[in-house]
Amino acid sequence: MNFDYDESQLLYRASVERFLESSDIAARKAQRAAPGGIDRARWQAMAELGLTAMALAEDRGGLGSSLLDLVAVGESFGQRISSDNWLENAVLPMLLAGSGLARDDARIDALAAGEAIAALALFEPEGRHATLPRSTTAKANAGGFVLQGEKTFVLGGMAAEWLLVSAATESGPALFLVAADAPGLHRRSYRVVDGNEAAEVRLLGCEVPAEARLALDWEEVEAALATARLVAAAEMAGLAQRLFDDTLNYVRQREQFGQPIGRFQAIQHRMVEAYARVDQARSALIAAVTSGAPQDIAGMKAVVAEAALAIGREAVQLHGGMGTTDELEIGHAHKRVLLLSQWLGDPASGLDAYAQVAIRDAA
Repeated sequence: MNFDYDESQLLYRASVERFLESSDIAARKAQRAAPGGIDRARWQAMAELGLTAMALAEDRGGLGSSLLDLVAVGESFGQRISSDNWLENAVLPMLLAGSGLARDDARIDALAAGEAIAALALFEPEGRHATLPRSTTAKANAGGFVLQGEKTFVLGGMAAEWLLVSAATESGPALFLVAADAPGLHRRSYRVVDGNEAAEVRLLGCEVPAEARLALDWEEVEAALATARLVAAAEMAGLAQRLFDDTLNYVRQREQFGQPIGRFQAIQHRMVEAYARVDQARSALIAAVTSGAPQDIAGMKAVVAEAALAIGREAVQLHGGMGTTDELEIGHAHKRVLLLSQWLGDPASGLDAYAQVAIRDAA
């Protein structure tokens, strides 16, 4: 299997990496302090590079990027430990809105141009990793729908102009594009583990027009979520590589008993195991790209998450207590892995999804 990217992917990835060169500790702290956790000027710069339109089809004004294109860029975001909400507020919303809105809808153009931001309001307090809406409902009325319920873990939800809200209807689960300032929609901000800002959303009799419902069946929603899981795994693979590289450099420099600790056999064995986990994560990632099956992607994300988490723990332990702080790059990287490992399903739920399909196919 060829694990290498082609020339066009490498060239675009190089452009992205030049953009991400400024993603240092000071820049991340400044971005977290921006309203809603997103720097609008930087978001506009992302749009000018085409990053906000990657997941939009070419015939709709986007780049029409392939899965491997998205994976290549996702790895770069991980290796640079970027705090830009590219995956959660550009890729996934565009996958959903780009397919569920009419071709001439102005909201598509605004999202692709970086003039507006959307966030996915999928998870509910009692549902944990369940993707289907449970207590959030949408009841039809004369003018459209009335939404009622609560959502949590809405990444970028405080900066977004639009929320993609899942709700149960009489005809099954559906997705609605709701203005963040709609009457009856209330948001509360809180910080997540990587320092970025998320929102809890309450919908108290929130009335939306009929056209707010996206023209998507739930299988299409699940397909978009699978793609987002793939890109999340790519970012974690990039983060794992960065954690390994920084730790390898550290053990070559830190001295104990008059020599670098990297000369100790026990440390060498641990670094070899970490290297093997990096390779395992990337191999699982490329295999899932080749397969494209949602259950394979769910299982792969679990494998990549476990590998990246293990490498992160090694990095923190070998750096000592300062590895958990925001003063070192590995602290930022490990916390981002912690977040992504839980987003759109934790490792346990991912392996469960993979096992259920395997058991069904074997029956």
